[in-house]
Amino acid sequence: MIDWSRCPDAERIPGKVSGAWLVKGTRLTIQAVLDNAEDYTPEVIGTELYPALGVERARRIIKFARQHAPHPA
Repeated sequence: MIDWSRCPDAERIPGKVSGAWLVKGTRLTIQAVLDNAEDYTPEVIGTELYPALGVERARRIIKFARQHAPHPA
């Protein structure tokens, strides 16, 4: 499990979107970004799928997830 509290682009607000980790200042879940990262580039995610997100923020979130994902033993 990733500790999103250390990501400057993420926030969790009790009662907002059921307390899910969100892209800061939006109602877009971090999980939605990561789910789309399996099939799309950060450029597509940040311009076509979620234009309010932006490419750079999409890249940072995906990079954070990859750097902090638990690795199998």
